[in-house]
Amino acid sequence: MNDVFDKCTVNMGPLGQYADRSEGYYMFPKLEGEIGNRMIFMGKERLIWSLNNYLGLANHPEVRKADAEAAAKFGMAYPMGARMMSGQSLYHEQLERELAAFVGREASYLLNYGYQGMVSVINSMVDRRDVIVYDSEAHACIIDGMRLHFGKRFVYPHNNIENLETQLKRATKLTAETGGGILVITEGVYGMSGDLGKLKEIVALKQKYNFRLLVDDAHGFGTMGPNGAGTDEHLGVQDGVDLYFGTFAKSMAGIGGFIAGEKKVIKYLMYNMRSQIFAKSLPMPMVLGALKRLDMIRTMPELRTKLWTIVNALQSGLKEAGLDIGNTESPVTPVMLYGGVGEATQITHDLRENYNIFCSIVTYPVVPKGVILLRLIPTAVHTLEDVAYTINAFKEVKEKLVRKEYSTEMAAF
Repeated sequence: MNDVFDKCTVNMGPLGQYADRSEGYYMFPKLEGEIGNRMIFMGKERLIWSLNNYLGLANHPEVRKADAEAAAKFGMAYPMGARMMSGQSLYHEQLERELAAFVGREASYLLNYGYQGMVSVINSMVDRRDVIVYDSEAHACIIDGMRLHFGKRFVYPHNNIENLETQLKRATKLTAETGGGILVITEGVYGMSGDLGKLKEIVALKQKYNFRLLVDDAHGFGTMGPNGAGTDEHLGVQDGVDLYFGTFAKSMAGIGGFIAGEKKVIKYLMYNMRSQIFAKSLPMPMVLGALKRLDMIRTMPELRTKLWTIVNALQSGLKEAGLDIGNTESPVTPVMLYGGVGEATQITHDLRENYNIFCSIVTYPVVPKGVILLRLIPTAVHTLEDVAYTINAFKEVKEKLVRKEYSTEMAAF
């Protein structure tokens, strides 16, 4: 008989296998100092492109003031207990009303964490009679939510609407036998590629098939649409999205999230989401801080304007420099290069040590073998000077890769 702990030393997994050589530099790096476009990494100031602080709210003076005042008044403990038992408050309810109104829904419900919340929403909404149809590039929280589903699930290739219809036909036939329903799950903005879920085309399929649509819009909430209300607002299909999920961890620069939809559905989730029934309520400073952040998103469109000025300059400049940024239509800016893990670490080391640029590195198994994805997250606190410097650096790095100046061995640090 094996010890269940044997795997901890025998097989650390696709990422853990590099732990001894990468921890503290490529994985689990420590960024220090004030959150912004420049922070300290390993004792040196770097230009940071890896934080989802889209609107620059993380260190905005008004946000810092609201957070501090809320913490001073309530501490981090209040309210004590889960929402259903003793953790309810007028401020939690106020935030839910304001979020629902902002994203154009009847009601919303707070989630302690975005990831945990999405897992619980999926688990609550489907039973063994139901069928889930989902995009192949769905976020890990969606995948983990589906692992709790005892019924069937069908996947369609990323944004392939023709294949989605094929899967809907299969799901329709199956649910006719089981008496269940169909839940389609997609994302508004895909966090690695930056492209948008084909929400218009998916909503149009409702004319032919009976299903409900759940959209994870973690990267779209606050950044997309004329008012920042999300990707479905941007595409003009809010009425066709049945459940809208947003997180506070990106544009709001906080912790938590929410799910929004019809009142009857949100009421059902309130009484059935195990992650909220059995977890302590979101602390008051986070709730009051989220109210302040939401108000700024609503009333300060200049933050979003500044973000998109940086986004457009960065993405157009990278393309003009001959770099492949895929099909992004959002602030998420992937730069795709080609090589193995060794080259990926060499490039990252070069960017950090010689150009003082810190961005996220993504390799297999998150992306296909042979692909090196360097993900840039532009924010409202970046400058056009930051953009120009970065474009030049990435152009030089690509030229070095083409000339095979990077070793295939993992770079030391």
